[in-house]
Amino acid sequence: MSTASGKPAGKPDGRSAAQSAVQSAVPSPVTPIGQGRVHVIGDDAEALAVAAALAAEFAPGAALRDRERRLPVAELRQLRQSGLWGITVPREYGGAGVSYATLAKVFALLSAADGSIGQIPQNHYFILEIIRHEGSEAQKRFFFERVLAGDHFGNALVEPEVRKPEDRKVSLSRDGEGYRVDVRKYYSTGALFADWVPVAVADAEKHHFLAIYPRNAEGLRIVDDWASFGQRTTASGTVIVDNAYLKPEWLVPHTINADHVKPVGPAGQIMHAAIDTGIARAAFEATIAFIRRRNPKQDDDAVWEEDQLSIRDIGDLAVALHGTEALLERAGHAIDRAYATNLADDWTRAAVAVSEARAASTHSSLLITNKLFELAGTRSTAPEHGLDRLWRDARTHTLHDPVRWRLFDVGNYYVNDKVPLRRPKWAEQQQKAKAMPEGPEPVTGDLPEPRLAAGL
Repeated sequence: MSTASGKPAGKPDGRSAAQSAVQSAVPSPVTPIGQGRVHVIGDDAEALAVAAALAAEFAPGAALRDRERRLPVAELRQLRQSGLWGITVPREYGGAGVSYATLAKVFALLSAADGSIGQIPQNHYFILEIIRHEGSEAQKRFFFERVLAGDHFGNALVEPEVRKPEDRKVSLSRDGEGYRVDVRKYYSTGALFADWVPVAVADAEKHHFLAIYPRNAEGLRIVDDWASFGQRTTASGTVIVDNAYLKPEWLVPHTINADHVKPVGPAGQIMHAAIDTGIARAAFEATIAFIRRRNPKQDDDAVWEEDQLSIRDIGDLAVALHGTEALLERAGHAIDRAYATNLADDWTRAAVAVSEARAASTHSSLLITNKLFELAGTRSTAPEHGLDRLWRDARTHTLHDPVRWRLFDVGNYYVNDKVPLRRPKWAEQQQKAKAMPEGPEPVTGDLPEPRLAAGL
């Protein structure tokens, strides 16, 4: 990122005394990390090889897990042992620091095998990104070490009946040297399996944080009440935090509004695009495989080799899939370029590229998972094939982030040169507030730090 002049951006140097005290605290382990230490992946090539090997193991059981709603506990244990949880940990902290182009491919591979397993790690890497940019040095060292030892993050970010993060209810209060959190969350993908559960919280002054709880914290309860028709084994249920005590070192600032593109935005969104791309790839391959092995004489339609319309449709699906995969790779490289330059223009281009990939992946995953049945015929609907899982997973996941907003972001950028922001009206509101005589003081720097609540 950069300022308007194009200079590299940076965080403000100053922190309040209270914030410095909280952020300099060193987290203490909840379990000895030396026990059962996992493999540490060394580079991008190894990450892709490990992901491909795991995907090959996960794919055969995906339909059964979906049909009987068997949670992928053993599969997530394999993920842990493989070292994949730590591939985005920066090299200076002992990780592989893989590129985002590589991370997107990892997600596509896992999601092609099982759309639920592909979804579960998304919040883990998203939380790591927040810690990377907004955590203190002590928090980075602690949590990165834990992740390299095999720990992973779930999430508890979304509140019922709260449409925008800035409208979150007050849930954080001070209690002595620490804090208390009282809130209920849903869509908590991965929390049931996680070692740490990051809870999005707001204080009385509407400053936002992640309260990162150990999975076994007193007052933290996870309810497995996820009942969607798709991605059935993500355990995206409810998290209840009942006045639970939080150590100060486990509170991480989380800036949710900004007048520029923040790295966590494109980083989080490209993983969602990769999930849908992987599901689209799985559906395309299933279509081809099913058609090739069927007996044309037992079908009412024409012999496959002579069915020119079906062949034409397969070509259409191939173009959609390969276009989506190319856009996904392009978006990954755009994020990597923005990290290398840290210029605002490059972060804007990265956000637009990710929005394009997000829109394309939504289109291709829904197109291909639906067209599968038309091309494969009536027998493809038999329960033993489990092919409906692909459509249900795609339909469920693509609702996560309405594609109409991604298309709006792309069009608004090319027509009006507008930067795609999470909250498009926020910058205008800030400018109006700054112009008011009694308004808040201007925020300095390109990455404004959230302040602690008064008196903390």
